[in-house]
Amino acid sequence: MKKLLLSGLLVSSLVFTGCFKDDDTPIIIEEITIIQNGGDTEENPVIDVSGAITANTTWTNNNIYKINQKVVVDAGATLTIQEGTIIKGTPGTGSLASALIIARGSKINAVGTASEPIIFTSTSDNIEVGQTAGTNLDENDRGLWGGLIVLGNAPCSFSGDIPEAQIEGIPADDTFGLYGGTDAADNSGVLSYISIRHGGALIGEGNEINGLTLGGVGNGTIINNIEVVANVDDGIEFFGGTVNASNLLVWAQGDDGLDIDQAYSGTIDNAVVVLGDFSDHAFEIDGPEGSATGSFTLQNATIIGNTVTENGEYADYRSGATGATNNIYAYGFKASSDIELDNDGVATNYNDGLLTFGTWEIVLPAGVTDVVNVFVNKAETVTVTGFGDSASVVTQGTQTVGAITSMLAWTYANTVGNLGF
Repeated sequence: MKKLLLSGLLVSSLVFTGCFKDDDTPIIIEEITIIQNGGDTEENPVIDVSGAITANTTWTNNNIYKINQKVVVDAGATLTIQEGTIIKGTPGTGSLASALIIARGSKINAVGTASEPIIFTSTSDNIEVGQTAGTNLDENDRGLWGGLIVLGNAPCSFSGDIPEAQIEGIPADDTFGLYGGTDAADNSGVLSYISIRHGGALIGEGNEINGLTLGGVGNGTIINNIEVVANVDDGIEFFGGTVNASNLLVWAQGDDGLDIDQAYSGTIDNAVVVLGDFSDHAFEIDGPEGSATGSFTLQNATIIGNTVTENGEYADYRSGATGATNNIYAYGFKASSDIELDNDGVATNYNDGLLTFGTWEIVLPAGVTDVVNVFVNKAETVTVTGFGDSASVVTQGTQTVGAITSMLAWTYANTVGNLGF
């Protein structure tokens, strides 16, 4: 594109005029913004996107893509995103909240690299083309847009044994929010080297969009090297499905770091959760809601606490959860923080060997003298024995389990949060 020489001005020009055809198909508006920076002239092309993507589409890293409200990749279409591409969501709540939604039957092919991750952030972020970070936002800037939602046809366990459900964070009358099915090997595409920042817009009271929402996503989908920073709600939530995910990092979320629901039965491997000043649990693990069952595996994770946050728990196992948690390293938590069995159902599953705990290595907070005291059974009527027996006390830096944090050295969180990976 021809470079325009302007001085001391910010100019916007519309390449197309946005409107709607008779069939409500949105026309994409391309806005070219030329900004004076330090005496040099730069072009920062911004592509406005709204409505449905109905054909195979590619977003390239020489543009910034601005998501207006809900952008939905329809069934049969594939959205390809080039490494280093920046996507910015607009502010808004309720039906106006912005999100990129990969609907059932569609695919996303978003493959970044360690040096050129694909970045989802807010229009408030001053990051520009070719950069990996802006300068005006930090881990305390949350809820500035929605998030990334991927929906599939893999099995889930729903209340009432219904075959499909509406995903959390999308209004009930938007049918593109449906997920769930019978195809465990369903393929929603590839997410690799993705950074999702400053999301979690409010849909309704107590209902926010997660940084990355995975609803009924099958194990034909590839998910690795993902970070979520400064989201109002959970960092990454797995609603059922069978997808495996590795090399994950969540920092400064407002609720839970990794959240499992509806009989998710995949494997989460090599993960780090770093609690912020307003975070709740590092892990929140729920079980099935209907008769369908499934067991998760969560392994090789490092969780870093926060002594300022009001809650700041290690993990909460609830609602009849079944699965295995292995090789966890934890430090930096408050003395009041715990790993808990929340109710009779999950305590029974623990007793029956359906919920298991492998090695945990914990740096004890001041005031805690026995690691077993970190493990708490809150069931009303079911007693358990041996809960916490697989845990041991370590000093920081001497752990033998946990995440291989060098795999996450590429992340924004590591760079600006000085995590030392």
